Amino acid sequence: MPDLDSAIDIAVLDDDPDFRNYIEDMLADEGLYTVRAFDHPEALFKGCEERLPHMVLLDMKMGEFRGDQVLEQLQARYPGLCVIIVTGYPSLEDMRSTFRRKVFDYLAKPFTLAQLRQVLSHAADTFGWGKTPQEVLRERLGQRIKLLRIERDWSLKDLAGVARLSISQVSSIERGAHLPSMESLLAICRALDKKPSELLSSIDF
Repeated sequence: MPDLDSAIDIAVLDDDPDFRNYIEDMLADEGLYTVRAFDHPEALFKGCEERLPHMVLLDMKMGEFRGDQVLEQLQARYPGLCVIIVTGYPSLEDMRSTFRRKVFDYLAKPFTLAQLRQVLSHAADTFGWGKTPQEVLRERLGQRIKLLRIERDWSLKDLAGVARLSISQVSSIERGAHLPSMESLLAICRALDKKPSELLSSIDF
């Protein structure tokens, strides 16, 4: 998998050299991304083998190459890979079809820099790219604790009371603002009837 704390690596597959240059130029000054542009599916697959990107911007209409077939191969080789569909021929049925294939998002050409930034930012937030391992751990642990609390139909006050912590402590942990101390983690685990190892293994970190 790509490194969490590295620049966000984007692979672009499109048969239009002007579009590839456009994407590279638009993102060059952002300081957040590295962009590798490819004009042939096999070149993309080779690039993925050399270094798996965080996401792929995939054109669906490429002359002799069919984007849906490339998507199928990408998902078979790299399950969970973030793929964003790009097309100059958008339709409602195309959008429905691509989302059924579990792509992350859909961009219709021509799109603005603001639209591209929004999609990339959403992907980065969703997958935790560009964040330190500590930030990702805080967020995932907090989200898991919140989910377990909600499953019990408990309020923040309920969990805080059973764990004998303050409401502000529990809220801060759930929001990912702070990691719990060892004592706080043990108290929360006891309250939720979970072993610490069980809780930590469930956050895929």
